[in-house]
Amino acid sequence: MYTDLFLKTHRVPTITAEERAALEQAVVRTATYSPKQIIVRQQTPLTQCTLLLEGFVERYKDTPEGRRQILAIHIPGDFVDLHSYPLKRLEHSVAALTDVRVALFPHADVRALTTESASLTELLWRSTLIDAAINREWIVSIGARSAAIRLAHLFCEMYTRLKRIGQAETTTFPLPLTQVDLADATGLTAVHANRMLRQLRERGMVAFRQGEVEILDWDALRHFAKFDPAYLFFD
Repeated sequence: MYTDLFLKTHRVPTITAEERAALEQAVVRTATYSPKQIIVRQQTPLTQCTLLLEGFVERYKDTPEGRRQILAIHIPGDFVDLHSYPLKRLEHSVAALTDVRVALFPHADVRALTTESASLTELLWRSTLIDAAINREWIVSIGARSAAIRLAHLFCEMYTRLKRIGQAETTTFPLPLTQVDLADATGLTAVHANRMLRQLRERGMVAFRQGEVEILDWDALRHFAKFDPAYLFFD
């Protein structure tokens, strides 16, 4: 079912079988994208919301000088542009990092869901607010955490989120980013990110290679990053 992973991540509020069926029936179609293909282009009028079913995507903005800031990494079960429902366009872009498959919810159907069900309204609203909470945590990383801790915190977050949906059954999990992508997500240069990755590996906490993360010592990594998953609101 299209919404299985979304509901696995967002378990509050509890919805009825009828409400879940209505959420499923709001999917008008699915679509696939290849790596680097743009899914949502900034300032383009939008009439539907996109739920990621398979693969990884990035939310990002490019500066006029050509620098990229990755604003979010989305995993299966995430709505990548639910806020496009009230805004009708985004001020940033969303692109595939891997082969991806998405489910599309027309804005008219989102309106019907929120009109007919207070629980579905709360569920969708809550998921958007959690996205915002994650974004604020990323801002804290870039503004107030050291380079090595930024990377450690990101690895902790991605492991925790993927584990929640059953896609990190061991301490080795996919994170299909290049070192340049990691730098763009953490406000570092690629050279600095490379040095910090080596430092984390030499300290025996985590290894990152070819789009895969291996957590060597979870307790040490979590302690070093001072990682508190409360901002993910896994209630």
